[in-house]
Amino acid sequence: MPSDKLVKFHKEFSQEAEEVVTKFFPERVTELDNLLKSGMFALNKIPKVPNSDHSNDIPQNKKRKLSNSEQIEKMAELVAVDLVPCNKFVQDIIELLKPKIQTLMEKCNLVKMWIQLLIPRIEDGNNFGVSIQEEALSEVQRIEGEAATFLDQIARYYVTRGKVVSKIVKYPQLQDYRQAVFELDEKEFISLRLCCCELRNHYLILHDTITKNMEKIKKPRSNNVDSLY
Repeated sequence: MPSDKLVKFHKEFSQEAEEVVTKFFPERVTELDNLLKSGMFALNKIPKVPNSDHSNDIPQNKKRKLSNSEQIEKMAELVAVDLVPCNKFVQDIIELLKPKIQTLMEKCNLVKMWIQLLIPRIEDGNNFGVSIQEEALSEVQRIEGEAATFLDQIARYYVTRGKVVSKIVKYPQLQDYRQAVFELDEKEFISLRLCCCELRNHYLILHDTITKNMEKIKKPRSNNVDSLY
């Protein structure tokens, strides 16, 4: 019967969510902490970040003033012949962290649904356990939202960098634009390091909050109301 399948799904879903909280979260905390302490995220890497940039390879435009039609034609030639690469060092970190960000969002969605399914029907009184469920649910939703902002940050970095690099192509004689690319890459490295730190902290907070309140989350209402007082 469909109801039997639903009960089975609910049971398996709950088991998976509990395993995520009790096993997966601690493992991910350790993994991200080790990554944060690795050479990839060492603070002494900051001066080396610009060295991975290839803005110096951007073709130099002629310094004479070109007409609009000539500028369009020249830009088309540059696009067709020359590819301006990303900062390889920063890009490698982004490609490493993106799946980890997506995994956090997926696990948050799983745990969020699990808690929602455990919330009992609305009744008067004896709602202390329900309030704990709601607090835990709110924390999971907050962390899921913050993880999504990390992906937005990565997209904004590429868009911003692309705009600055296009300025270098158009105004190659202005050193400020090249320096802006260096500064942008350094800033992104620091932001990605912070992102890794925040991912670790999010897993730690989720594990700590849920395990401390596991009993009330799984069983928000006692059969004996008097036992609460």
